[in-house]
Amino acid sequence: MLPLAGLALALAGCHSPSSPTAPIHGATASRGAFASGHYRNLFVEAAHSPRAARAKIDAAFQQLFHGDPANQAVYYAAGTNASGPLAYVTDIKHKDVRTEGMSYGMMIAVQLDRKAEFDALWNWAKTYMYNDSATHPSCGFFSWSLKTNGVRNSELVAPDGEEYFVTALYFAAHRWGNGKGIYDYRTEADRLLTGMRHRRIITGPTPHGQVTCGPLFDEEHKMVLFSPSTEVPRHTDPSYHLPAFYELWARWGPVADRPFWAQAAAVSRDFFQRSANPVTALTPNYATFDGAPYFNPHRSRNTVDFRYDAWRTAMNWSVDWAWWAKDVRERTLSDHLQSFFESRGVATYGDQFKLDGTQLDDTHATGLVAVNAVAGLAATNPRAKEFVEALWNAPIPDGIERYYDGLLYLMALMHCGGEFRIWPPR
Repeated sequence: MLPLAGLALALAGCHSPSSPTAPIHGATASRGAFASGHYRNLFVEAAHSPRAARAKIDAAFQQLFHGDPANQAVYYAAGTNASGPLAYVTDIKHKDVRTEGMSYGMMIAVQLDRKAEFDALWNWAKTYMYNDSATHPSCGFFSWSLKTNGVRNSELVAPDGEEYFVTALYFAAHRWGNGKGIYDYRTEADRLLTGMRHRRIITGPTPHGQVTCGPLFDEEHKMVLFSPSTEVPRHTDPSYHLPAFYELWARWGPVADRPFWAQAAAVSRDFFQRSANPVTALTPNYATFDGAPYFNPHRSRNTVDFRYDAWRTAMNWSVDWAWWAKDVRERTLSDHLQSFFESRGVATYGDQFKLDGTQLDDTHATGLVAVNAVAGLAATNPRAKEFVEALWNAPIPDGIERYYDGLLYLMALMHCGGEFRIWPPR
């Protein structure tokens, strides 16, 4: 681990650390997979064999990463540079490369011990997405959307990608060991994580004019921001809250910030309770820091409703319960969520709703089927097996929707199959 002084130098002017040295957060979980080392296999609990469950995961990885490039794959090789092979994960429907998909791809790769794919994705991200200029408003972070040729659609950062990048890099450091340059995974994770809290405010030029951005977490509320840009009113995205990851950062990250990340985990658990509807457990796409739905007038669809981003929120609280078992209220949320979707027909429910359960779209999307199955990691009601079986029976997504549906499907298979794990230091 780099000391904070070394991190400041490594950030080359992007970061100005401000927190004093603090003791290492010493709390340890007494339950959950972090403490026990046991990861539930919901497929085995539903009477499928471990071999069949792993085969389903491997088949999904093979199709989405190395299947027919015209109709199946979302992962594409993109040549080489001085750091080695390059590859990207692309949103087929929107014809771009997003930090969301790149970081998901890296997480999938490290979980499944696919180092070559991990390194190629990281190399592409660092080569084309990363901002290292001290005058750039996203200095130290990754631009969230690019064309497949590396030309940027946006100069700004989407914090959920950074969150997955950091955790995937720590897992890679622990599973494979650190390499040199950009493959010194631990140094890269420490640098990025420090900037996410401490990066100084920078006003700089972009193709769309001057933009001012700061860190990715709100210091007062201890919450991840939807955007660090001052041009956007400060608010959050419930699906960006990842307390399961924050608990790891509170143990593995730079020492001075560990208490902050432990507090952020507790804050996010409370936030889930405030942002989820008390009956349906549906959360809005965007929310204020107190959990109220946030209306963004610049979005094409109403951000106060349960839409594509919000699908993931239940996965986040359910994995948090599975790994840490610190907040029993997460179990109640999963029970309420699955009760609501059962009432709409497990095989037929739509994919977008008002928070009170009014349906806005009739599409029965595989991505939502997938994350609703992951909710079974926290649920207490036997109905959870219906949702696990629905995921088991769902085909691997292909065609135009295979990016978002496919990545959520594969990660859900891994979560439900006990193959999405914490990789601790050796």
